[in-house]
Amino acid sequence: MDAPARQLADPQTLARISRLELRARAVVEGVISGMHKSPHRGSSVEFAQHRDYVPGDEIRHIDWKVYARTDRYHIKQFEEETNLKAMLLLDASSSMDYKGKNSPLSKREYAAIVGAAIASLLLKQRDATGLATFDSKVNQFIPPASTSAHMRLLLETLERKESQPKTDLAATFNDLAERIKRRGMIILLSDLFADPDEILRGLQRFRYRKHEVVIFHILDKDEITFPFDDSTIFEGMEGEAPLAADPNALRAEYLRVFQEYSDKLKRGCRELSMDYQLLSTDQPIDLALSQYLARRLHRG
Repeated sequence: MDAPARQLADPQTLARISRLELRARAVVEGVISGMHKSPHRGSSVEFAQHRDYVPGDEIRHIDWKVYARTDRYHIKQFEEETNLKAMLLLDASSSMDYKGKNSPLSKREYAAIVGAAIASLLLKQRDATGLATFDSKVNQFIPPASTSAHMRLLLETLERKESQPKTDLAATFNDLAERIKRRGMIILLSDLFADPDEILRGLQRFRYRKHEVVIFHILDKDEITFPFDDSTIFEGMEGEAPLAADPNALRAEYLRVFQEYSDKLKRGCRELSMDYQLLSTDQPIDLALSQYLARRLHRG
């Protein structure tokens, strides 16, 4: 048995994956499924191929002539009805391990549940889903697939806790843009700790290759509101030197800089026609995803 198989068979690993799967399932049950529409599905009448009927397919797409010959149900597929290929990009740098005093989950745990829930939604619709984890470089890269066994591999990878201090978003996005050949959907789960111009330049590579891009900007409430009062030693979350400071003297400037950073990211994403969604780890995940998907459906 190879190392990944041994790790997956380990009882503790299986227990952690099961917990992640249960959390993701709870989120999916709280989200109205079917909102996602593949950008590659259309109303083309150019026939491409048949595929086997599966429960949930619309009866109107059954080819009754084929059924009469074979006594089996087959669905007609058309050129523009090929399924979506989606890639989840999960930030695994050490800053994602931050968990505020009043937060139920770390950013990494929250991102893993969001990723698992989205993967479950996509795979329920038979959309192929892959996963890449990264810090200063790409670590794991799992190409898209749409089988039930594939979901277990995604969950096992999402559950892993290894992390490195730094991210290099521009280099990472350039690398991934070269690896992901077929046009599809890119779903980024990250706290985006980098210069906004650098982030947007990297994301532009995906848009250049005609990918649809969705950014889930995952932050702890502490990072958004800066609630600290007592004199504190702030530790850099990506290897920076500690800084002793009075939070009350820093709050106004921190909030100003954070707002400027946030506005720049939102504006840049809008100009590049990318979805941007801020998620705070104190938000219920099912509610946050439902609201995002409802807005997406309304726009579409």
